[in-house]
Amino acid sequence: MDVLLASTSPRRAALLRQLGLEIDIAAPDVDESHIAGESPAAYVTRLSRMKWAVAVTGLPAVAADTAVIIGGMILGKPESREHAACMLGWLAGETHEVVSGVTVGVPGGSAETFSVKTRVTMRSVSSREIDQYWDTGEPADKAGAYGIQGLGALFVRRIEGSYTNVVGLPLSETAVALAGCGVDCFALNAKRRGR
Repeated sequence: MDVLLASTSPRRAALLRQLGLEIDIAAPDVDESHIAGESPAAYVTRLSRMKWAVAVTGLPAVAADTAVIIGGMILGKPESREHAACMLGWLAGETHEVVSGVTVGVPGGSAETFSVKTRVTMRSVSSREIDQYWDTGEPADKAGAYGIQGLGALFVRRIEGSYTNVVGLPLSETAVALAGCGVDCFALNAKRRGR
């Protein structure tokens, strides 16, 4: 194993595997409640640090949390079809931000924590499209009730910033932080190919 992922998110796991990393997964149990007055960036970086802190192996560990923000409001996962429809209605025709907090380091050592922000502009979306989208099952476990890596991409007109951040983990920044822990994605891939 190369890295421990302190998250049960299949999207984050797939992104790290995209880098050619062999990962182990830990399910951190942390209170994800928002603290009144806490900025979105402070919120997601605090959660990433808390999740990282429960990583108890000797492997370099990655922990992350992502939030969708519109008008200063943090959108979590929808609780129902109606809640998802409200969220998608707020996002439709507007520009929102996706902010991820990431912590990377070796447990027992120092860790680097950073946040990455991406601006996402959605097109207008009809209530019929929202209903059809909900019926796919895709938005039920997604912050902001959409997944850019799936059918939710049909609603996205433009992004400014990291695409992988919107999926759930900013890969470029994460790979740089992993390199600081001795995890060189290019070298590992070359070694696995026998070069």
